[in-house]
Amino acid sequence: MLSRSAVFAQNGVVASSQPLAVSAGLHILRSGGSFVDAAIATSAVLCVVEPWASHLGGDAFAVLYDASKRQTLALNGSGAAPQVATPNRFANGIPLRGITAATVPGLVDAWFRLHALYGKLPIPRLLEPAIEYAEQGYPISERKANLWRNASRSNELRPVIRGLLGQERAPRAGEVVRCTNTARTLKAIATGGRDAFYKGEIARRIVAFCREQGGWFEPDDLARHESEILQPLRVRYRNYTVHGQPPVSQGMILLEALALLDGFDLKGIDTAQRTHLMVEAIKCAFADRWAYLGDPRFVKSHAESLLEPDYIRERRAALAADKAQAVYAPGAMRDTNTTYFCIADKDGNAISFIQSIYHPFGSGVVVDGTGILLNNRMRGFSLNPDSPNSLAPGKRPMHTLNAYLITKGDALAYVGGTPGGDIQVQTNLQIISHLIDFGMEPQRAIEQPRWAWQPAQSTEPSPGTLSIEEQEGALVESLRQRGHSVRTTPLGTHPSAVQVLQKFGEAYCAGSDPRTEGHAGGY
Repeated sequence: MLSRSAVFAQNGVVASSQPLAVSAGLHILRSGGSFVDAAIATSAVLCVVEPWASHLGGDAFAVLYDASKRQTLALNGSGAAPQVATPNRFANGIPLRGITAATVPGLVDAWFRLHALYGKLPIPRLLEPAIEYAEQGYPISERKANLWRNASRSNELRPVIRGLLGQERAPRAGEVVRCTNTARTLKAIATGGRDAFYKGEIARRIVAFCREQGGWFEPDDLARHESEILQPLRVRYRNYTVHGQPPVSQGMILLEALALLDGFDLKGIDTAQRTHLMVEAIKCAFADRWAYLGDPRFVKSHAESLLEPDYIRERRAALAADKAQAVYAPGAMRDTNTTYFCIADKDGNAISFIQSIYHPFGSGVVVDGTGILLNNRMRGFSLNPDSPNSLAPGKRPMHTLNAYLITKGDALAYVGGTPGGDIQVQTNLQIISHLIDFGMEPQRAIEQPRWAWQPAQSTEPSPGTLSIEEQEGALVESLRQRGHSVRTTPLGTHPSAVQVLQKFGEAYCAGSDPRTEGHAGGY
C-alpha cells in the first residue's frame, strides 16, 4: 500500500473519507466558522455524496473538546423504535431492509443541538455546500460507481437509485449525479429549522409514507425525539485519558479493552502475543456488552461499573494469556456502513463525529419526494427477552457507532475514529496503541496492518473468526497455535476508514486512511 504524507496545519484540520466533505469543512473553518459549524457542513455533504454510509434518515454520535473550558462532552444523536414496534410484530425476525427496519432518524436534531452550543455561522450557510452538491451535482468516482452498481443488482436496493438520484440505472464513474429531492429537503431544514424535519411538512411526509408502506412511524415518534448531551465515559491508558461514547453506543467495549490492556507492556512483547492479548481483551469486553448494556432509559446502566478498577482487575485475571477463548462469560457485576470524520479549529476545539444508516444503504427505503434514505437500526435490537438490548417500543437499540477523543491532563492530544460496525472498537484499539504505546504519528499509525475479530452474531455471544492483513507466515501460525481461527487478507483490505488528528505543539498533525478515497486537509 502506498504511503501518504501526514498533514500539518496550524489553524484547523478536517479528516474525512470523502474529499468534497473535507473541502466543505475547511471552507467553513476559513470563513470564521467554529469546529461544530464545520462538522455540520461536513456531515451534510457526506449525506449527499456517500448515501450508502449515512443520510438524513440516519443517526450520529460525537465526542467534543471545549478548549476554553478544557472539558469534553458526548452527544448521542440516535433515534428510538416506533411506539408500536413490539417483538411480537417480528415473528420471522427483524428484517434487514424495508420500512419496518427503521428507527427515528436522529442526525438532523444532532446538528441543531450541537449548533445551539457552539455554532457561530447560521445553519443555512452551513448547509449551502450540501445543497449545492445535491442540486447542481457531483461526479462519481470509480470506487463509488462500484457501490452503486452493486446496489443496482439488488431488488431491495435498486429503488434507492431512483429515490435519491432520479434515474433508473447505476451511475458510471465520472458521471455527474444530482439529488434534487434531497436538495429540497435540505433547503426546508435550512429555512424551517429542526422542527421542519420533526414536526413540520417533512415529518408529515415521512409519517404519511410510512402508513402507505406498512411502516409504524406516527407524528409523536418524530416530535418527541431529542438528542442527548452527556458526559463521556473515561478511562486512563498509560498517561492519557480516553474519552468515549456512553450507551447506547457500545464505545464501552473500546474503553474496557484499553483498561484491561493497561496492565500489560504491549511494546515489550512480540507481535503475536500483543495481537493475542488485544483480541482476547476485545472478546472479554464484548461479553460484558452483550450481558449488561441497553438503553439507559429502560435498563440500569452498568457502563461506569464495567470500568471500575476492581472490576477491571478481575476481568484482566480472566484473560487467557496463551490460549484463545471461543466465548468469554460476562464478568460478575457488583450492584452497581457508517461515516466518520474529525475536525479541529484555530481555537483548539475539536470534535470526533460519526454518522450512519447502519448497513449499506440502510433500510433501502427513500421517503417518496423527500430524498431521505431511512436507516435500518432496528436490526441492532435483540429479540431475546432476557437481553438488556431487547426490543421495546420507544427504546433505542445499542449502536456500533462510537468515536473517541484523548487528552493528556486536560489538554487535547488525539481525536479519532472509523466506520466498520463491530470492528470500529477493535480498529480504534489498535490505532490508540500505535499512537500511545509506539509513539507513531497519525498517518503511520493508520497505515499499519490491522486485524479484526468478527463474532458470528452481532447481538449475542458467539465464537468468531480473526482476519488479519498479513501473509501466511510465523505471525499467523503463532496465532493459530494459540487457538485463533485465522484467515488472512491482503494489506489494505481491512473494512475500516480511519481518520486521526493529533495536537502537535501549536499545530495539528492529521492522517487519513488510504483504504478509502478521503484525505486530511488543513490551513
